[in-house]
Amino acid sequence: MALIGTLREKMGIGVVIFVFVAIAAFVLGDLLGNNSVLLNDNNVGTIGGESISYEEYQQAIAERENSYIMNSGGQQPGDRQMPTIRQQAWEMLIVKHAIESQYGKVGTAVTLEEMEDMLYGKNVNPSIRQSFTDPNTGQFDIQRVKGYMKDLQNPPESSDPRVLNNWQQQRISWEVFQDELKTGRARIKYENLLIKSAYVTTAEAEQNYHMQSDVAEVKYIYVPFFSISDSAVTVTDSDYKAYYNKNKEKFKTEFTRDLKFVQFPVTASSADSAEFKQELERIVDQFKASTEDSVFAALSTDNSATAFMKYTSSDLPAFISQDELVTGTVKGPFIDGSAYKLVKVSKVGRDTVYSARASHILFRWASDSEADKKEAKEKARNVLKEIKDGADFAAKAREHGTDGSAPSGGDLGWFKSGEMVKPFDKVVFDATKPGLINDVVETEFGYHLIKVTNVKENNMYSLAVIEREISASDASINEALRRAEAFANDLSGIDNFVKRAEQEGITVYDGKNVGVAERRLSTLPDARGVIQWLFRDASKGDVSTVFDLQDVYVVAVMTGEIEKGYKSLELVKEEITPAVKNEAKGKVIIEKLTALTGTLEEIATTYGKDATISTSSDLKLSTGNLPGAGFDPKAVGEAFSPEAGKRTKPFAGERGVLLVEMQNKTIAPAIADYTSFKNQLTDAAVNRNTSGVADAIKDKSNITDKRYKFY
Repeated sequence: MALIGTLREKMGIGVVIFVFVAIAAFVLGDLLGNNSVLLNDNNVGTIGGESISYEEYQQAIAERENSYIMNSGGQQPGDRQMPTIRQQAWEMLIVKHAIESQYGKVGTAVTLEEMEDMLYGKNVNPSIRQSFTDPNTGQFDIQRVKGYMKDLQNPPESSDPRVLNNWQQQRISWEVFQDELKTGRARIKYENLLIKSAYVTTAEAEQNYHMQSDVAEVKYIYVPFFSISDSAVTVTDSDYKAYYNKNKEKFKTEFTRDLKFVQFPVTASSADSAEFKQELERIVDQFKASTEDSVFAALSTDNSATAFMKYTSSDLPAFISQDELVTGTVKGPFIDGSAYKLVKVSKVGRDTVYSARASHILFRWASDSEADKKEAKEKARNVLKEIKDGADFAAKAREHGTDGSAPSGGDLGWFKSGEMVKPFDKVVFDATKPGLINDVVETEFGYHLIKVTNVKENNMYSLAVIEREISASDASINEALRRAEAFANDLSGIDNFVKRAEQEGITVYDGKNVGVAERRLSTLPDARGVIQWLFRDASKGDVSTVFDLQDVYVVAVMTGEIEKGYKSLELVKEEITPAVKNEAKGKVIIEKLTALTGTLEEIATTYGKDATISTSSDLKLSTGNLPGAGFDPKAVGEAFSPEAGKRTKPFAGERGVLLVEMQNKTIAPAIADYTSFKNQLTDAAVNRNTSGVADAIKDKSNITDKRYKFY
């Protein structure tokens, strides 16, 4: 109240009223807003018909944090880890409320004996085995596990609060670990029960055998849909509706929303860049005079990891050349990537490993035969003679080279001794002067012409590097923010949003089908704040305030939403138009082919150039592929239907219309044992069940995720 009294004395009753109104608005906004406890809106979602409170979710997060701390050697999770931890907590709640509730229905339980077996029995959990293995002997110590568990049952007799706190933390972590161990075992037992329920009949195994073994020889006419232009067919609303109803499951969707957004990047201005350059220019003389280059660079740079490094000629950074490698030389400041650099050659010494530089032209042989090798060698020697007579080595490398160095004139750059194959390595590192090697060199890759650019040397260069990352100044940051705020000012509606962006020459980005739990938005890697606003606060046509996403400011407008269920026909109409038109084209092609008679060749000729004839002599039902028509299981099935010498009617496949004539069909003979084919189907069913059990339960659990209200 002292603050209110002071305001009353200094500025009068008007200010006091204003402050009270502001405070009241703040408090009421907190109490009655989207996260209001008074309005009983503190649930983060529903799972299996049960509401998940914010408190329960927070407890789950705390458990995952404890698990993270225990598994990371006591390290606390940071901002980068928390999104993953929150998602793990949500998944844990799904397991608890959706999946664990199924265990009792099939009698799945984890007994005390099973827990003891995982903790210190014959099937010890790998994490426990690792934690309680004696590093000196490599032996797992069961008594240490039991002793540790006993110690956690009673608090330590110590007056030191730190000791007690440590005991409490360990006890909580252990309890969480045991709960997770029990939950994990129960889930494995439950899923194994369902997975092993897969059963394949002998009839199914026999069918699988025939799908892989029966062979058909077919000839067919294929007319692709694209041979008819879109303008040549007319599709009606009933056509769209029929296709939509037939393929409705393809349009199943979760609750999503759409938005448009604009970006205002925070970039360094030319003045910002000049300031960083001047900053380094001011310390050039000090850097030159320094006798402790590594210390000076480490204290002055933005990147201590590269402040003082040793290099050889083979790994020298691109920002400095061989001619500049003189002790005491200071280069810069200069721009390298997104930073200004100041480099000092601190020392030139010797390394134990030699480096050299060379170019080559590789002539590969077509095969390992003596004739092919002789041909490749003769070609190499002819080119070598041309180079000796004055031809340019680099030009010949670009003309004849057969490896990745050819475009760069055969230049291999610097490399260390031992990095190349032995014959090549020996020739280069035995050279005493630069120049062309007099004869071809054979290696396992072919014949090489070699030009030594720099003979071997073992110089070691110690470079001290001071780096200044070019970043935006406060003025540049404020300018980007000002532009974003000016754009968002007094703006509402989708059309107005787009119009203003066009007037200001700003690109508008689309965010389609954005999910409630997503973090990434188009080109923005972490746009959780925008997505939270989209689901928590926005209505169609609402324009957001400015979001600060580190190096960019963003303004968004909500453009629509799709409720959980099925996308409407109107929403998918544009998406399905090509398929609907293909159906119409198929009818036109089928009608035209049906009216024609004669051999397949005569029908194709009469139809026109768009009808092609293809054959397949080893068609199997299991392949699902027809040469020329592509992957089309339905077409393969149709192709197998007629008897030898008969034809199918013209029918529409995935990409066009086919008319198939059976030349010959070979049905594989019955076999005594179909076990291997039954096992194939069983394994496939087990794999489907393994990946699908949890997803199937989730799908039927009516999960609603509203965590966006809080995170």
